[in-house]
Amino acid sequence: MNNAGILRQQCKLVELTAERINTVLKTNVTGSFLCCIEAIKRMAYSHGANDGTIINVSSMAAKTGSPNEYIDYAASKGALDTLTRGLALEVAKEGIRVNGVRPGLISTQMHSDGGEPQRVTRLQDKIPMGRGGQVDEVANAICWLASQEASFTTGSFIDVAGGL
Repeated sequence: MNNAGILRQQCKLVELTAERINTVLKTNVTGSFLCCIEAIKRMAYSHGANDGTIINVSSMAAKTGSPNEYIDYAASKGALDTLTRGLALEVAKEGIRVNGVRPGLISTQMHSDGGEPQRVTRLQDKIPMGRGGQVDEVANAICWLASQEASFTTGSFIDVAGGL
């Protein structure tokens, strides 16, 4: 499971600095690429391994763009979605499945990191299911993708987002 991800204080795009953008992209994108590279070296048939599964944890922000708050974070997760799809096609014949999970508004510490601990509560009325998600709901999707029950699933995403 590749779950690299940071964000910074909520702001609009015009308030971003190159330093902040690079920090977010370095962790969320470059970090994820490097983890995938190392996983392939340990899983691929061509490296003497038997098979494996890579699950990238993205975000619904990749689809929504997260305007006025986290466009840099959303862009980084959009890059992760592209990595997930492209890598799935690249390594399928190497015995490696690559999938993604896109959490929506999940009750985690990350919202405090962005400056708004109650963000999920503020936005839960916009979620069709009327509530924020829980960490175990995301974990269950990851566990399914890692299981043999998902053995014919690659290049796919599970959105754990209450209908967003």
